[in-house]
Amino acid sequence: MAKILLIEDEWQLGQIVKDSLEMRGFEMFYASDGKEGLELYQQHKPDVVVLDIMMPNMDGFTVTTEIRKQDKITPIIFLTAKSQTADVVKGFELGGNDYLKKPFSMDELIVRIKALLQRFNDQPAAQEASGSDVIQIGQYQFNYTKQTLTRNSETAFLSHREAEILRRLSENLNQVIERKTVLLDLWGDDSFFNARSMDVFITKLRRYLKDDPRVQIVNIRGVGYKLIF
Repeated sequence: MAKILLIEDEWQLGQIVKDSLEMRGFEMFYASDGKEGLELYQQHKPDVVVLDIMMPNMDGFTVTTEIRKQDKITPIIFLTAKSQTADVVKGFELGGNDYLKKPFSMDELIVRIKALLQRFNDQPAAQEASGSDVIQIGQYQFNYTKQTLTRNSETAFLSHREAEILRRLSENLNQVIERKTVLLDLWGDDSFFNARSMDVFITKLRRYLKDDPRVQIVNIRGVGYKLIF
């Protein structure tokens, strides 16, 4: 039984979502503000976190930042009002995995939760199939399992999406990975907004890799990206 932590300050909506997911077999934990939600996260270590962005005491961005300091893996889904959609890019940068605009259907939320659970449950098999956890990228050592990028004893800690994109680039060295394929795999759709979010992650990866001038992530206009060194 998957454990879901829901953090939502609209009490009526929170109860509806909580009851609906419990009826579908999920074990639910519910908090009405960010501070309480972070405490429940520490106590129960859920399999998926679903949280609103704008909340009293501690907003969704701060909760995500605190979770990612200790946990790079657990999937996080943002709930956002239509007017807050642009803020979701910031949420992805902080380590979020998906988002839903309010109002949303329960069926859509359940599909997103199940997709993330399946994707993250499949990770060990993918890691085993890829052989060594450490991939050499120029002067860098990329540890996919730990989501770290190390050069000269300096280590950067990657978000889940950063690590997933870099893994795909490194496993297809000097070959183009299609933007649409990555978007469908990691985001679930290839909308303009998600494509913009992916561009943000590519920019961050370029910054991580900038100290080795031989390593480049090249934009293949209209198709995707490739890693060369």
